[in-house]
Amino acid sequence: MEFIADLHVHSKYSRATSRQMDIAGISKWAKLKGIKLMATGDFTHPDWLAEMQRELEPAGYGLYKKGDIYFVLTAEVCNNFYKEGKNHRIHTLVLAPSFDAVKKINRDLEKYGNLESDGRPILDISAKDLVKSALNASADCLIIPGHIWTPWFSLFGANTGFDKIEECFEDQTRNIFGLETGLSSDPIMNWRLSALDRYTLLSNSDSHSPKKIGREANVFDCGLDYREITDVIRKKDKSRFLYTIEFFPEEGKYHYDGHRLCNVVFAPEETRKHNYICPGCGKRLTVGVMHRVEKLADREAGFVPPNAIPYKNLIPLDEIIADALGVGKESVLVEREYMALVSKAGTEFDILLKMTDMEIRKNIPQRIAENIINMRQGRVKASPGYDGVYGKIEVLKGETKEAEQLSLF
Repeated sequence: MEFIADLHVHSKYSRATSRQMDIAGISKWAKLKGIKLMATGDFTHPDWLAEMQRELEPAGYGLYKKGDIYFVLTAEVCNNFYKEGKNHRIHTLVLAPSFDAVKKINRDLEKYGNLESDGRPILDISAKDLVKSALNASADCLIIPGHIWTPWFSLFGANTGFDKIEECFEDQTRNIFGLETGLSSDPIMNWRLSALDRYTLLSNSDSHSPKKIGREANVFDCGLDYREITDVIRKKDKSRFLYTIEFFPEEGKYHYDGHRLCNVVFAPEETRKHNYICPGCGKRLTVGVMHRVEKLADREAGFVPPNAIPYKNLIPLDEIIADALGVGKESVLVEREYMALVSKAGTEFDILLKMTDMEIRKNIPQRIAENIINMRQGRVKASPGYDGVYGKIEVLKGETKEAEQLSLF
């Protein structure tokens, strides 16, 4: 069975998160998007855990349901720890197979911090000890380092991370099978590191609001079964993990280096020329994802490992509509057009991934249709994000190349 999964979101109990990120809101937007399996997020928070237990029905081992949407129990933890005198803050995802396992994990983790403080708690526990805690609760738990390249709070982050996975997880590295690449990188950037070849690269939305669910996601072809899905990730099984759905990484808010207060944005080579110092204020620049990838890479850009899982870059449908209409994506006009399209033509991913060019031209207004087809062809202009500022992806206008498109998508 082919389905789309988003394995990292946050609930309304996380900071700076929409109140609509409850089970009903997540389910509603997952259905509009065409996502079959959603993360619950935040299972460490006691109020959210109680709400999940009230709202979700068992759907076989390890999965739960609300209407037509399946859920897997997940949490993200901020591991706050010192190693060799340096403070590290690493965000780590945990997938658990049952509420019993979740309760065991929570009983252990409450020793290291206040689980009620936030849906993504800051805990004084190392990343390797978090792995031990989760696996002690259930051998079926899966631990995934989150958004591994962002400057703060990530495995390879320039400010609080490491240069190697083994430096972070030590003897527990053997229990890490997947890595979340984050919005500011895509697989081809990660393929430049031979050390990552054995890991399954996952893409998730890390959404704090319903409309952003699925902005990155994973496409599986397997049973809707916890053990089978985690087995696919553990084995990096290309026959059952079809591809990931990706932002254009330039749109991520840490793709390039820079300093937002001075409106300074630099490619890595420019940062090095300026000795990592902002020319506007003299403070140190925030080193972004592309810079870190280049620093740690041992391969040239464009290298594709033989066991690589494919990916597709997409622009979210609301952004495509906003660009076509010449308004902001939060406009009422955009939401109205979005709802009209998904009610007529199918889910968002039906439109972006499955419809033929002919069907798009037949069922979707011309300017929006041309934007979708141009986006599929990669006919976009990117202004990279930096230092917490989202980048902008502009769809190039003009006639689409129908024959070329049919061969590429």
